[in-house]
Amino acid sequence: MKNYLIDTHAHIDMIEFPIAEIINQMQLNNVKKVIIPSVEEKTLDKIINLANSYEQFYTMVGIYPSETKTYSDEIENKMIELANNPKVVAVGEIGLDYYWDKTFNEIQKDGFRKQIRMANRLNLPIIVHDREAHKDTFDILKEENEGSKVLFHCFSGSVEFMKECVKQGWYIALGGVVTFKNAVKMKDVAKEVPLENLVLETDSPYLTPVPFRGKINQPAYVKYVAEEIANLRGMNIEKLIDITTTNAEEFFGI
Repeated sequence: MKNYLIDTHAHIDMIEFPIAEIINQMQLNNVKKVIIPSVEEKTLDKIINLANSYEQFYTMVGIYPSETKTYSDEIENKMIELANNPKVVAVGEIGLDYYWDKTFNEIQKDGFRKQIRMANRLNLPIIVHDREAHKDTFDILKEENEGSKVLFHCFSGSVEFMKECVKQGWYIALGGVVTFKNAVKMKDVAKEVPLENLVLETDSPYLTPVPFRGKINQPAYVKYVAEEIANLRGMNIEKLIDITTTNAEEFFGI
């Protein structure tokens, strides 16, 4: 049985703590591995260097929905080159976000499609950002994806949408939101998502779980996500950790 945790999504490069402190807190809370997502071209080298410098860290390549206006063949070629690094374990976070700005939805869709195809060529998993764009995200994945594994990061859909994603063999990542008192929908998803499709995350430095809500999030806090989900499901915490850690290692090949 695996008794350590994996944070499958943490923006280590955005956390305002020294790296040594982040790692120390991880060790104190039995968090063994962290995967750092990519957001924009200018930080790609930084997160690759983080992954190369610390055995606990892995990373992704990808351009976030709000940054797809900058997408180009040059950036894609750079990501393909960086993906030769064995510490690069996915393409992400990529997808659609209709929450902040709906004026360039078509540009987002085009960037999403291109990066799905890139992931397919690289034979890497796809880490999806989907905010208020469930149908378009689902439809584009169905149309474009040709065999890459898919994980919905910071899942925000309904139980019904979760079930449709799971039917496709896709994975669901839950984070600190599930600990929020009023997050009824996410608590329902946590209760019903098949364990074989579940992984844990923090999305640090954002979405800090209770009891630290309002403070800066960090990978060590993924244990509170695990505790809440185990409590909601009425199951042994050690079993939940074993299953979700195994899922993460198999999904990312780490």
